[in-house]
Amino acid sequence: MALVDEHVVVLVTGISASGKSTVAQLSAERFPRGAHVRGDVFRRMVVAGREEMTAQPSVEAWRQLRLRYRLGAVTADAYFDAGFSVVVQDVVVGPVLDEYVGLLRSRPLIVVVVVPRLDAVAERERTRLKIGYRDDVATMSQMDAALRSDTSCLGLWLDTSDQTPNETVDEIAARAWVAGRVG
Repeated sequence: MALVDEHVVVLVTGISASGKSTVAQLSAERFPRGAHVRGDVFRRMVVAGREEMTAQPSVEAWRQLRLRYRLGAVTADAYFDAGFSVVVQDVVVGPVLDEYVGLLRSRPLIVVVVVPRLDAVAERERTRLKIGYRDDVATMSQMDAALRSDTSCLGLWLDTSDQTPNETVDEIAARAWVAGRVG
């Protein structure tokens, strides 16, 4: 069964600069009716009073992150209800992955976690327009450690270090229906 022939929601997560946005966009484009929901859009909508997630996040930063996740899930469900296959993408690391999966009511649901090596993440960070780490290797390492040790092993986990974005999307298309399905 080909993933792109299904009416499905795919959650793509990983740390910043892991390739989520590119892979999610390319994945969504392969569906006959595909939508790409970018979680960071909801973060950027807060133009006054925004509190960013840090190594020691405030209560308000957590509240805003959970709001962003709820908005992403509701938006994904709305597109799904309108007949689109949806690829929703965000940084969802640690125990909140289980929470996010619980927020998505549409099924079937596929979870894909991209986990390239840190050297690949550093190279991607160096060559992209967005800045996730501002040359802060310690934060990058902390995020990677939290992803690998504190995040539920839901779905399909892919080391994309040595893959092009299209090769990653090909692997998702080939393996996610069986290995990534969580609901």
